[in-house]
Amino acid sequence: MSFQRPTIKLENIPDKPRRFVFVLVEDFTLLSFASAIEALRIANRMSDAALYEWIFAGEGGETVTCSAGTEFKLDMDLGELSRDDTVLICGGGNIQKATTKRLVSWLRREARKGPVIGGLCTAAYTLATAGLLDGKRATIHWENRDSFEEEFDEVELTKSVFTIDGKRMTTAGGTSSIDLMLKIIADDHGAELANAVADQQIYSSIRTDQDTQRLSVPTRIGVRHPKLSLVIQMMENNIEEPISPSLMAKEVGMSTRQLERLFRRYLNRSPKRYYMELRLQKARNLLMQTDMSVINVALACGFASPSHFSKCYRAHYNTTPYRERGTHSARLSI
Repeated sequence: MSFQRPTIKLENIPDKPRRFVFVLVEDFTLLSFASAIEALRIANRMSDAALYEWIFAGEGGETVTCSAGTEFKLDMDLGELSRDDTVLICGGGNIQKATTKRLVSWLRREARKGPVIGGLCTAAYTLATAGLLDGKRATIHWENRDSFEEEFDEVELTKSVFTIDGKRMTTAGGTSSIDLMLKIIADDHGAELANAVADQQIYSSIRTDQDTQRLSVPTRIGVRHPKLSLVIQMMENNIEEPISPSLMAKEVGMSTRQLERLFRRYLNRSPKRYYMELRLQKARNLLMQTDMSVINVALACGFASPSHFSKCYRAHYNTTPYRERGTHSARLSI
């Protein structure tokens, strides 16, 4: 049995394919990378034309290991590129360690030629370190958002699944690479081809740069109570300067006792406890992802004194902030 492969006939086939240079850093996220490259491959297949080509680059030019432990063979070291290339840095879990001085210097040098440069997953950190996102809009995986905002206040960080600002592109990671690539394919060769690529990927809901990367509060907590959602949003937006439960209750038209009962019923904890857990979660992110002092982490998360912060942190995570920082640093150095 044979199947007729569907194709999209394009009016204008480029003289040469658009080349993507995927810069793979150690421990890069496989899903984010694969989502991007598969969209390009399928675009070639669906158009029956060589619209895109790609090569893999990285420090040393030999091999690099992804987040799933698979080793990839590189095509080239960090060498000279063309201004027509589209450069995509593929980030991962230990992006601070992977953002080496050599990588940053290479990025700055190549950026002067004027190519399109993007960062997948956490690689917005690498671009920002190189100064390539100054004064621009960008996005990054939500787990790295707190540390990024603390370190790069000259970048306008969004919550979008992807952003394009001039010749700079960033994605939030995971399947958001598909959305970025579909946008590129549509801009290059039309929406019909982009839609066909999405269908081939069984990707039925194409997101734009207006879509946010995290689930809504009701979906995340599994509760669809409008007032509870509003209170949790207030908590998430006011970590550095916490608001009292009584004031939040008043804002949503409830008594403090009603708010207490609402949290107990749906989340099995008090508003105060839930708020504390949010603040401690941000504190842990900052400890693991930045070089901020423990005192500054405490202040950024609404703790007036380091001793109170340490006491609360130990009660929740069964370790002190100092030990957490030390343990994480030891793991990174292995």
